[in-house]
Amino acid sequence: MRPLTHPSIDDVSVEAILHALSDPVRVAIYAELADSGCAQTCSTFLTIKDRDIPKSTLSQHFRVLREAGLIHSERQGVEMRNTSRCAEIEQRFPGLIGAIMNAHKVQSAERAKAARRRTSSR
Repeated sequence: MRPLTHPSIDDVSVEAILHALSDPVRVAIYAELADSGCAQTCSTFLTIKDRDIPKSTLSQHFRVLREAGLIHSERQGVEMRNTSRCAEIEQRFPGLIGAIMNAHKVQSAERAKAARRRTSSR
């Protein structure tokens, strides 16, 4: 197996973070990891927002998050354990992750509200 590469915190850039979190599935994965406070396996995220995510696609999402410096992944047997690097990123870019996660929560709530309105109007 290839070793996993993680950028040092000094190599993490705002552009890489914004790119990684520009995908709705990746930002949902990261939000759950950041909120959980403990390591999560990749299989925890096979369903995101009522959508099934193929394992190969999920692997790509985790790779992008890892290469952007947002998560730390560690192999344990056949599983991959993932943790957020929120504290490190907060030290490097104060307030950035909090602002992005807050915007994600607001947007998710608005989308859920709009979906309920569409469902109830049918």
